[in-house]
Amino acid sequence: MKLPAPLLWLVAVLLSGCANGQGRPDLPYGSWNIGLGAPSHMEVWVESVDVIDRRGLVFERVHSGTVSYTGNPVGWPKRVGGGGGKSISGVDLPEFIFVRWQSLAEPQTYNVRINIPLWVREEMLKPREVADCSRKEPRPTKIAYLSTFDIILAPGGVAKIWLTGGCLKSIELGRFEGKISKDGPDMGNNNGQYAYPPSPEAEAYIKKFGIPYGSW
Repeated sequence: MKLPAPLLWLVAVLLSGCANGQGRPDLPYGSWNIGLGAPSHMEVWVESVDVIDRRGLVFERVHSGTVSYTGNPVGWPKRVGGGGGKSISGVDLPEFIFVRWQSLAEPQTYNVRINIPLWVREEMLKPREVADCSRKEPRPTKIAYLSTFDIILAPGGVAKIWLTGGCLKSIELGRFEGKISKDGPDMGNNNGQYAYPPSPEAEAYIKKFGIPYGSW
């Protein structure tokens, strides 16, 4: 399988890590999570989420496919996540997250690299006592972790990421600008065809209001 360009030079690192017999990550929970979203009507298909963990090991396609949508086509959501998303097991805390996605609203294909600094990984390991928001009163306290990355993907190749977890307050980590993929959709393996056309609702919204570039 053809590797994304940013990962080619890391294959040797992966092989070296495997050869050294790296075991399961030493984490206080079984897995961490990645949640993917997009503004309403700005439909997205994610081709691949790849991770380089803090051991230097490369994991391809840990997540892909459809995303959830915010309640507004314009701007970022005021609140994100709650600890859901795709469970990422057998992978240590990330140092880099790569996302390759098709922005079906434009249409265009983008790659973005998201750097995860040390302080974020340290926050992911801190146990926090919090009232259980899934329970009605009285709400017992429980130990929770910030163990989910919520990534919102917007037209123009813009991505914004938050660290979330259950009933805990989210931490905004930053806004990242991706690059247009020269290979096009599906790494150039599908004759330039996108995963699917925008829904009739999305097409109607964009025809009437356009794509709100600049709001992200």
